[in-house]
Amino acid sequence: MAELEGPEGPRRRAGGRKMSLQRCETCSKEEAKYRCPRCMKYSCSLLCVKKHKLALSCNGVRDKTAFISVNEFTDLNLLSDYRFLEDVGRTADAAARLPTMHSPTTKKLLCCLRNKARKCNIDLRTLPVGFTKRRENSTTFNCMVPDDKTLADILKPYIDPVESDPVVCQRLKIYTASPQSDVQILMKIENRKQNSIRYNELDASRSLLDNLKGKVIIEYPTLFVVLKTLKNDMVVLGQDASERTENSDSESSSLSSMEEGEIRDSS
Repeated sequence: MAELEGPEGPRRRAGGRKMSLQRCETCSKEEAKYRCPRCMKYSCSLLCVKKHKLALSCNGVRDKTAFISVNEFTDLNLLSDYRFLEDVGRTADAAARLPTMHSPTTKKLLCCLRNKARKCNIDLRTLPVGFTKRRENSTTFNCMVPDDKTLADILKPYIDPVESDPVVCQRLKIYTASPQSDVQILMKIENRKQNSIRYNELDASRSLLDNLKGKVIIEYPTLFVVLKTLKNDMVVLGQDASERTENSDSESSSLSSMEEGEIRDSS
C-alpha cells in the first residue's frame, strides 16, 4: 500500500517511507501524489507533472551532482552518490576499452605532439583515457602550417571591418564595430583552484607559438576573444586588485624576513 499523510495521520507508501501532507503545487487543489526528483515540486497527477515541466523547463531527471548540505544529507543521498560513482567507474572502464584510444597510431601521434611542444618550451599535458576533453581532442601536427602568423592576422577574416567575410562580419558585428584596441584574447590558466580562476591575456601582435611558450596546456588551448567591456567575471592575471594586494603583502613579508635575517647575521 502507498502512504500519504492526511488529517487522520500518516498512511503508508510503498517501501515503508512517509510523505508529508502537501498540496499539488501546480493546481493547488488536490493532494500531492508525486514529487519531482529534479526540482522537488509536488504534483497530484500526470497532467500536473507535465504542466510543471513545461512551466519550469524541468526535465524531471534528478541532478546527481547537486549540492546537499550536511544537515539534509540522508542515507538515500549516500546510496545515490554511491551508485553515481559506480556509473562513473563503468563509463570510464568502457571508455578505456575503446580500441582507438590504445591504438599504436594514437599513441604515436600523442608522443609526437608532446615532443614538438617540449621543443617549443610548451608544457603539453594529456588527460587519462575516458575524459571528455581527451576524447574530443583531434589535434595533429602539420609542419606545413606556418607558426609565425600573428593572432591579429588570424582574427582578421572574422572581426576586421574591411577584410572579414560579410556574412561572418554581420554575425560578429559587436566586434567589427568596436575599436581593435578593445578586443582581448584570453586563455584560461590551468591548475588553479575552482574559486580562483584566472586568464592570461595574449599579445595579438605576436604569434600563437610565442604566446604559448612557457605555459601549461591541457590537451589543447581554448582562446576567448572578448571585449574589455563585456568580459564579465573573466579576471586577467595581475589585474585583480585583491590579487595585487596579496602579492604586495607577500613581497613585503619576504623583504621583511630578509632584513631581519641580515640584522641577525650582522649581530
